[in-house]
Formats: sequence, structure tokens, C-alpha cells
Amino acid sequence: MKKSVLTRYRVMAYVTAVMLLVLCTCMVFKYGFDTGEGVTLVVSQIHGVLYIVYLVFAFDLGAKAKWPLGKLVWVLLAGTIPTAAFFVERKISHELEGTFADAPSVPAKA
Repeated sequence: MKKSVLTRYRVMAYVTAVMLLVLCTCMVFKYGFDTGEGVTLVVSQIHGVLYIVYLVFAFDLGAKAKWPLGKLVWVLLAGTIPTAAFFVERKISHELEGTFADAPSVPAKA
């Protein structure tokens, strides 16, 4: 597996998580203070598109890492729970460290 697969998953996990937090904030303003309906609509659509991209990259990573179905579903759902993607991304990154094809197996000599 190439490191770029993990990198693009990590980027989308952070982007999706931040956009979900922004969406939650917009929802508080929309329903709590009756303002920002237009902004909430735009942010929700942007988050939806970014979440689809996150699903594609997370599924690709899971397929290449040969995860069991339960783990794959948990990673895919992490983009729907505020702040969960931050924690899941960190755990996955630490777990997959050192399993890359382009990582040198022997340290370079000076």
C-alpha cells in the first residue's frame, strides 16, 4: 500500500470533521436563534459532497488494508459523528504506520 492512500484519507477525515463542526454550529444558529438558514443550506451541501469524497477514500484505504467489515463501517460512519473523525483518523494513522510500500525498509547510510 502506498502512503498517499493514507494521506488522502487523513486530509479528507480532517476536512470532513471540520465541516461537520461548522455545520453543527450553523444548525445551532438556524434552530436556536432563527438566523442563518441560507448559510446552513450551503454548508450542509458542501459537507455532503465532502463526505462522499471521504467515503470513497476511506473505503479505498480499508480495501487496501484488508479491514474486516465492522472496522470499515466504523471508519465510514466516523464522518457523521462530530469530532469522531479526528480520533478515528489518529488511531488508523498510528495503526497503519510502517505498512507502506514506498517506506524504506533499511535506513539510508550517510
